[in-house]
Amino acid sequence: ITSEQIKNLREKTGAGILSCKNALIETKGDFEKAVNFLRQKGLASAEKKVLRMTKQGIITSYIHTGSKIGVLLELNCETDFVARRIEFQTLAKNLAMQIAAGASLTYISLKDIPKEVWDAEMEIESKRDDIKEKPEKVRDSILKGRVEKNLKALTLLNQECIREPELTVEDYIKNHVSLLGENIQINRFCKFVVGE
Repeated sequence: ITSEQIKNLREKTGAGILSCKNALIETKGDFEKAVNFLRQKGLASAEKKVLRMTKQGIITSYIHTGSKIGVLLELNCETDFVARRIEFQTLAKNLAMQIAAGASLTYISLKDIPKEVWDAEMEIESKRDDIKEKPEKVRDSILKGRVEKNLKALTLLNQECIREPELTVEDYIKNHVSLLGENIQINRFCKFVVGE
């Protein structure tokens, strides 16, 4: 394992020198496998960090070209040190841009959607003709699946990321959690559209 390989892996992933070295050793010098190894390790540690308190962060804004759409976003992390890092601030800007691009984003995640909205959507779906013909056993699971799919369109974390289309916004944030080593949470956002 050469220092050049470690440097290249570090530039590609943002991981620490020792982590890059260990990943290359673990994968016997295979660069692509090392990248995947670090991503898997980082996402696993990101899952553990979700429970940590996020009391620091920034409020950022994005005004779309033409000044007809604007977004305010509060993005939280654990320390002000991370909040000042350019990677965190870039993440916040990209998320604000994502919100501006989303036509019907109203909630951060599925758990933020009120029960009344779930119930109303369930009511609408249950009255569709094609669902009435299904056997009782599968009807409930089909209903739940359809309602969840419809409501995911209203949530930011379930959207395809505009910066990295192969990821959801949630996975995009988790990549930054593993990069920055802290829990990152979207606390709230507000989208403004002229005339609405």
